[in-house]
Amino acid sequence: MIRIQELRLPLEHPPEALRAAVAARLQRPASAIGDIRIFKRSHDARKKNALMFIYTVDVEIEDEDSLVAQFSDDAKIRPTPDMQYRFVANAPAHLASRPVVVGFGPAGIFAALVLAQMGFRPIVLERGKAVRERTRDTWKLWRNHQLDPESNVQFGEGGAGTFSDGKLYSQVKDPGFLGRKVLSEFVKAGAPEEILYVAHPHIGTFRLVSMVERMRAEIESLGGEIRFQSRVTGLDIEGGAIRGVTLANGEHIATRHVVLALGHSARDTFAALLAQGVRMEAKPFAVGFRIEHPQSLIDKARLGPNAGHPLLGAADYKLVYHAGNGRAVYSFCMCPGGQVVAATSEPGCVVTNGMSQYSRAERNANAGLVVNVTPEDYGGIDNPLAGIEFQRRLEARAFELGGGTYAAPGQRVGDFLAGRPSTQLGQVIPSYQPGVHLTDLSTALPDFAIEALREAIPAFDRQIRGFANPDAMLTGVETRTSSPLRIPRGDDFESVNISGLFPAGEGAGYAGGILSAGIDGIKAAEAVALRILADNT
Repeated sequence: MIRIQELRLPLEHPPEALRAAVAARLQRPASAIGDIRIFKRSHDARKKNALMFIYTVDVEIEDEDSLVAQFSDDAKIRPTPDMQYRFVANAPAHLASRPVVVGFGPAGIFAALVLAQMGFRPIVLERGKAVRERTRDTWKLWRNHQLDPESNVQFGEGGAGTFSDGKLYSQVKDPGFLGRKVLSEFVKAGAPEEILYVAHPHIGTFRLVSMVERMRAEIESLGGEIRFQSRVTGLDIEGGAIRGVTLANGEHIATRHVVLALGHSARDTFAALLAQGVRMEAKPFAVGFRIEHPQSLIDKARLGPNAGHPLLGAADYKLVYHAGNGRAVYSFCMCPGGQVVAATSEPGCVVTNGMSQYSRAERNANAGLVVNVTPEDYGGIDNPLAGIEFQRRLEARAFELGGGTYAAPGQRVGDFLAGRPSTQLGQVIPSYQPGVHLTDLSTALPDFAIEALREAIPAFDRQIRGFANPDAMLTGVETRTSSPLRIPRGDDFESVNISGLFPAGEGAGYAGGILSAGIDGIKAAEAVALRILADNT
């Protein structure tokens, strides 16, 4: 097949227009064009009155070799690359021990799935509950102010991404098309096929729940084992090599290969592993607030007269600003037509995140509006856990500012920019549950972050008219943007100082979202499989 990039068609084009565009681009009659498969579809909204779809397609054509030669100087017409996933190994008939996967978020799910598909029968240890039980526990916080520290937005089957927009795009380099493997498995588990080709695919929370269950069932059907409410408290290390894991109930599981896919909020586990000598280092991350606008405002600003078009859905945005104090301010995890959710995993702390359903039909758009922080800011040069303590301080302060009930502190944008407390809501009704307590957010973050945000919001208004609307809502705090530490690993994906330990995913500092975490989980599974084969020869 031949891959053609950047075919541009009007938003309202008829179905046959794509075939006509392919024929014109290849200078061949339409009768010579075989099957056309859409690889990617995005849109160019720079000219809002003439919005265009941009297609990348794979085309079957009879005279492929001559066509490739004809367009040899055109980088946008090339043979379709081989995107088929191939397993790197098959499990030997007899395993000395089964591999263990710690954590069942995106990285852990895909590590376990690929290991199971290769025949290695992994054991998965997840500290939280199965996804439906976990959902009920999460609702208890949102509706009744009741937090379960072991079953919440951060902990449980599916990981933090289950309660999000379900975004499935990433900027990571993916020469092996492992992202295609991730998306294909999601489609097999019930995701809409459009995620294979739309530029910014998403699934939404409700669909993710049933998909995660189906993926769990496949792992189990292939001989894998998933154990919920099984918190790992330590590793059995002998001579710098893994020999097993220990659970909170005292159980010991012998193994020589562990995929460590903890997620970014397993703070107690990080502390326990550091105490055992696992190499860790502090890393940059970001902190800030959630900002909410009417979704109709974002649609109009981004899509103009095409706002509300069913093929486009709710509009999103991605913003970056470099403040005068040297800080980068950027939008994070933008959720069109969604809601701000309570995402803490520790008592006496308030943490926000964003979530959307597949329909993206709620009245507000929300996004994290965050400022970069570095190990130098929070004393992490010599203390890998200093970023965690920095997060905790901000989260505890947010709990205090919110009234000590898991309500979140909030402030209208106009009041935040003017430096005065908010005393009443305006046009935008905050979506955060279990509620917002109006206050002054200027003490919720370090002074440098407040200064940078006050400078960035008016600058963003020049890109999205209405972004600095005085009635837009800020809700605090957003602290779990990424892991505050990294567990260093080598090119073989093993920990640099513990043989048989394979750190993976967002918690280990190697991913930032569902897709990239899934890709990293696959890579970790492949590394484990090759290591097991080497150990068995």
